[in-house]
Amino acid sequence: MLTREDDVLQVAADWRRAGRGVALATVIETWGSAPRPVGSHLAIDEDGNFLGSVSGGCVEGAVVAEAAEVIADGRARLLEFGVADATAWQVGLSCGGRIAVFVEKVG
Repeated sequence: MLTREDDVLQVAADWRRAGRGVALATVIETWGSAPRPVGSHLAIDEDGNFLGSVSGGCVEGAVVAEAAEVIADGRARLLEFGVADATAWQVGLSCGGRIAVFVEKVG
């Protein structure tokens, strides 16, 4: 049986096999009460479809937007979110924690 994280990785692989541009976002570090643990994934395709979670819904929209750029230019990005950074008023973690998310193109 596949775990939820396995499902996300499988869907990303299926999207790639279908010829779609895909990015994978992975939680690489957390501080405080971040809602998802290190290793959590969000798979995003070129049309903005996504599966998984890196923050329980707090910053997924911002990550999906960055993933579109990653798919387009192929350059990975390190994103940091939390209540103490400059984006706190645009996107933030309601729980008060902070997370670092690495977004990379698949394939």
